[in-house]
Amino acid sequence: MATRPVFHTSDVPPYYESVMTDFEFCPGFSLKQKRGSIHNLHAAYQEAHPKRRLLEVSSRSEDELGFSLSAFNLRIYPRGNKPPIPVECAFQGSKVFEAGGPYPDLFSAAPRDAKRDERIRGGGPMVRFEFAGRRFPLEPKDAFYNWLYIHALSLPQNAEIAKQALAYDSFTDIEFNPKRSINCQAMAIAAYVGLSKTGKLGQALTSFGAFLEVVYGMTDGTGAGAQLASPADAREDSQVQLSLEELLGQG
Repeated sequence: MATRPVFHTSDVPPYYESVMTDFEFCPGFSLKQKRGSIHNLHAAYQEAHPKRRLLEVSSRSEDELGFSLSAFNLRIYPRGNKPPIPVECAFQGSKVFEAGGPYPDLFSAAPRDAKRDERIRGGGPMVRFEFAGRRFPLEPKDAFYNWLYIHALSLPQNAEIAKQALAYDSFTDIEFNPKRSINCQAMAIAAYVGLSKTGKLGQALTSFGAFLEVVYGMTDGTGAGAQLASPADAREDSQVQLSLEELLGQG
């Protein structure tokens, strides 16, 4: 037996809830075994929550939508002729450690390679994220990942899968173990759906500071959450208010 979270949507911050669910785990690394575990997890969850619509969000998903929503496959689309960036690559390449970083060359790597890059695995303690020339804080621990994923899903190029995702209200990622990891694509998509259904998505994505305020209730009194950002090269803290579109030249 194993225990894993199922993330279902909520209409209050942080717009998702984690429901720990016991199920029979299929040991091994093959796709068949992973999907066996997914089936067992879903069956156990839906026995207690029969009205919930459940989707596995990972590259192991049998559902094409769940596969497309994986951070390995969901992409950010910079303006111009720049190639799209998988969310996983953007996240990994934005990490800054005491030993170095960020590593924007990982933006063009295969997602699995980016995640396993020796600089990421052996860089020592993390100190921040840097993306598109701006710095982002480590706290809350899942904020940058969730902001990056949700913003990517909100881009026009991802409108169709984003619309399809709204038909679901519960999400899993069979690879996610909260004892070993913090960030989870199933958590991020649950928050996206929760924000969308409560009409808060647009407000949350006007800036990173607004995202911290809407999703995490963190504010410095200006609505920017700017005190959480570390200024880069003497630039003002207010830079963290920039949206993803502004960072990448979308707007």
